[in-house]
Amino acid sequence: MYDRLLNILLLEDDEVDVVNVKRAFKKHNITNPLYVAGDGIEALAMLRENGDQPLAIPLKRRLILLDLNMPKMGGIEFLHELGSDPALRPLSVIVLTTSNQDRDRVEAYNLNVAGYILKPVTFVNFAETMIALSKYWALCELL
Repeated sequence: MYDRLLNILLLEDDEVDVVNVKRAFKKHNITNPLYVAGDGIEALAMLRENGDQPLAIPLKRRLILLDLNMPKMGGIEFLHELGSDPALRPLSVIVLTTSNQDRDRVEAYNLNVAGYILKPVTFVNFAETMIALSKYWALCELL
């Protein structure tokens, strides 16, 4: 069973949203390891090998939940960076954002995201979204 767990990196700068994801995981027994980065620069450092330092996130079975509106390096810029790095290009990314802008959605899909989900406003709906995602990635064969 543990070899089926995904290492999930949540790129989110809003502490309330981070807490909501953690609460939803705990409440619904989503046991995938969850790592958090507050911006794209921090996330890239966590994903990349850095000399002899151990990786912050294991190499296998990685999934990224990405907010688009972040400081320092926003989500679209992060997606460009992923796409330009051969080691990171294969990672699966699901956008989880408040941005309902068509241009953001189109650009994200053009940068190979696996999905684009608008953040629900209430915790109940947020938790239901996390459950649906958990079921989805349990069915998928992600690297």
